[in-house]
Order: sequence, then structure tokens, then C-alpha cells
Amino acid sequence: MNKKERIISGKTALGIELGSTRIKGVLIDLQGNVLGVGIHDWENSLIDNIWTYSLEEIHTGIQNCYASLKKAVQDTYGVTLQTVGSIGISAMMHGYMALDREGNQLAPFQTWRNTNTQKAADELTELFDFNIPLRWTAAHLYQRILDGEEHTARLDYVSTLSAYIHRKLTGKRVIGIGDAAGMFPIDSDTCDYDATMLEKFNKLLEPYGFSWKAEEIFPKVLVAGEDAGALTQEGAAFLDVSGELKAGIPLCPPEGDAGTGMTATNSVAPRTGNVSAGTSTFAMIVLEKKLGRVYREIDMVTTPAGFPCAMSHANNGTSDLNAWVGLFGEFAELMGIKAAPGELFEKLYTESLKGDPICGGLLAYGYYSGENITMLNEGRLAFLRTPESRFSLANFMRVHLYTSLGAVKLGLDILMEDEKVKVERIMGHGGFFKTRGVGQRYLAAAVNAPVTVMDTASEGGAWGIALLAAYLIDRKPGEKLEEYLENRIFTGLSGETVMPDAKDTAGFQIFMERYKTGLSVEKAAIEAMNW
Repeated sequence: MNKKERIISGKTALGIELGSTRIKGVLIDLQGNVLGVGIHDWENSLIDNIWTYSLEEIHTGIQNCYASLKKAVQDTYGVTLQTVGSIGISAMMHGYMALDREGNQLAPFQTWRNTNTQKAADELTELFDFNIPLRWTAAHLYQRILDGEEHTARLDYVSTLSAYIHRKLTGKRVIGIGDAAGMFPIDSDTCDYDATMLEKFNKLLEPYGFSWKAEEIFPKVLVAGEDAGALTQEGAAFLDVSGELKAGIPLCPPEGDAGTGMTATNSVAPRTGNVSAGTSTFAMIVLEKKLGRVYREIDMVTTPAGFPCAMSHANNGTSDLNAWVGLFGEFAELMGIKAAPGELFEKLYTESLKGDPICGGLLAYGYYSGENITMLNEGRLAFLRTPESRFSLANFMRVHLYTSLGAVKLGLDILMEDEKVKVERIMGHGGFFKTRGVGQRYLAAAVNAPVTVMDTASEGGAWGIALLAAYLIDRKPGEKLEEYLENRIFTGLSGETVMPDAKDTAGFQIFMERYKTGLSVEKAAIEAMNW
């Protein structure tokens, strides 16, 4: 059966991921091969000190993404896309989406980037003896209650973005366990919200006299492979505004971008790990056992199958780096030079390889927003140098690539050095690794371990959620997710592994010492630039 026949017969899976700067749809066959891609670029807004996307932006964005994919399929295969074998929805983890009984939005959607939940996160961490990050849904919900926001009395449904879209498509109030782990602590033995912590949370809220309990307004937790409902007529009309998409397509549990990143890099089994580097940067290590104690720098989440997983999540990744590349693009245009964005990134990233292992003594912080790992609730963008610094384009680019990994490296050090977590392989994916041999080389230096980037890495989480959708309909009886990925998807895929270079590793270590010392400057900038 050729590609066209697979599309017509529905021997396919569709994954759509709502990322921070791009909504991407990937259509695959049941062997994981990409058949078509759709894209819609967008960006969050800072409104009343809240990082958010409006519902109109969310709805229009996913519709435009699907239309882009549909056009790609039509142009490539001459086929009007009317059905697929299964669908999966994923999105940036965490945040706060609040609806009333009629499904109306009660408060602005708050993304993972918001750090206005310090008091709530601190109190819940102490109550549970379990780290509750500032961006988790539970922290957002409790902070809204502490702030006396009237809408909390009228809550009927609180979820992440992926679970919200999934409900629009299916009518089901469900969520994948990996994304649920960004809402509230998960018990990996029961594959559900932790019952003891739920009881503590509900008791904490008793004085407010709400008519709801947390488990009643949170979506039901599902693991990979479980039935999460089917596309309704209303859902089909919402996704495909042309009305040509047919209802009845099964959907897998909606997941967060961390879980889809694990899936897309075959990092769902214990002793495997991956680093996703883009607008935010996070490292995921699947554990063999629980950590020795609670760390505020480390999130405890799960794989899509429910395995416990330690996450070092940095709110800030390549946003500032991307802005600098854009500035160089403006300069090129001013000089009459036509340079496509992809060419700019490749040239500038590659130029960084000529820089010093210690970046010529330069230092940078790409803190667009607060950074939980370094305990800063606001961010300022800073570039620092001394008169003795070697200020070259290569060193400038290198330090901004290094600093994209700076905060996440602090969390990884806790896991590797303090907890002695064992990792057999680390996979890289995301825009940071798109230029061959650059970001991968710097991550290898940061973790002092081999780093592999698959040829499919550029497809990212959208490909990962498409694989989870394929697993829903094509898994064998009793076949575990890790077995499915290892034996049926990744066996025929190729990639490139980069070993750490001793000089790079030593240079990155020096950079990190300066990064930690220079945080006092970043704190001072936050206080000084308060306008």
C-alpha cells in the first residue's frame, strides 16, 4: 500500500501540538513515517502581567494548522483529507484553563510561563512534602483562591490546554497521565492523582465553602493506549471548518509537550532521558526509584505510560537567542542581503563553533520571564562583558547557545551529582538542535555524556503525539509503550551521536561557575529595571 492509499484508507495517525511559538500538525503512517506537516506560527502576549493566549487565538490557531496540513496533503498526494485512523492532541504543559458549567471561560488562560503563584506553590509544597512548581495547575488554582478571585466559586472544569482542546473535539473530560502530572501530583502505582494529597488539598479548601472538590473539576487521568473518546460531529466541524472531516475518529489521551518529547525520542523507559530545547528548555530522566528528598528545582512527573520521571524545567530557553538572530536578519536586510531565517540560524549557529570554549569571557541571561530553577520570579534580558572579554561574533553566539542550557544544567547537576541518577542514553530534540552538530555538541559538553539526535528530531512533539495516537489503534495485545517504540518505530530510524569534547566540557563548567556567580547581576537588573 503506497502513501496515497494509506491516507485514503485512514491507515494513519494525526498529531497536533500547540507549542509556545508554533502549532504543528504531523500526519504519519502506522510505521511512524511522516506523510504531511501543517504549521501555524503564534506568540503569547503579556496582558495585565499575565502571559496568555486568547481563546480566539487558540481556536483559530489549531484550525489554521489543520488547514495547512490538509493543503499539504492535497498538494502532495492529490487527496482531500477526510479521515485519519486516530488523532492526538498535545500542548505546552501546566498552566490554568478554567471553565464554568456551560463551558465558558472564567479567567484568562495562564501559560506555564507565569510565575505569579509563589505563595500558593510554597504552601502546597510544604503541605504535600512534594515540590509544586509555580507553573503547575494546582498552584495556579490555589493562588486564584488566595487572591480572592470570584470565579473560583463557579468552577466546573480546570485543565491544561491539551485537555481543553481534547474536550472541544470529543466532549470528554480526560487527560493523559504525563500532562496530568503538570496539574497535580501523580501516584505512579495507581496511575491517578495522589489520593492522600488530594485529601489534604480538599481539606485545605474547606473553609472557602466551595461546592466542588478538586477531583470533580480536574479531568480524569488516562495512560497511553487507553480509550479517550472519539471525534464528535461538533469536534470535526471545529477542527476542519470546511466540514469535510468525518466524525468518529478515535483520540488518544491528550498529553503535554514533555510526554510527547519523551515519546519522540524513545525516552520512556527507566535509565533513558531527553532534553527538549526551544522556547523553554527541559530535561527528562526516567527514574528507577524515587529521589532521596524534595528539591524545588526538580519536578516529579511521569511518562505517558505512568513511569516516574524527574524533570529539570527551565522557563527560558532560546527566546532571547532567537531575538538576536532576528536582529542580525534586520541588519542583513539593511545591507541589501536576502537571508532566509533558516539560513541565518544555520550560519550563526555554525559560526559559534569557532568561539572559545569559555565564550571569550562573555555572559548572558535570556530571562524573558521568571526562572523557577534559579528562584527568580521575574526576568530581565542581560548580556555582560568586561573590557578584557573577547567580543567576537563566534563568542557572542556561543554564549547565547550556552545560556539556553544554563538553568536546566543546574537541575541536571542535582540529578546526576547529588542523586547519582543513572542514564544510559540522552536524546536531544527541538529547534536548538536543528543545525547539525552545534546544539548537540554543547549539550554533550553540559552533561559530559554522549547525546543523540534522531533524523526525526525536527518533527518534535507533534510527531510524538502522532505516535501515541498510532499506539492507540495499532498496538498488539499486552504491548507496552516502550516495547512498541523500541521494536516497531525506532528500529529503522537513523540519528547522529556526538561524544563530549574535553575542552568543551571544561569550558562549559567554567561558564556555569560564572553563570551562578552572575545571578546577582540578574537579580539587580530585575530590581533596577522595574518599569
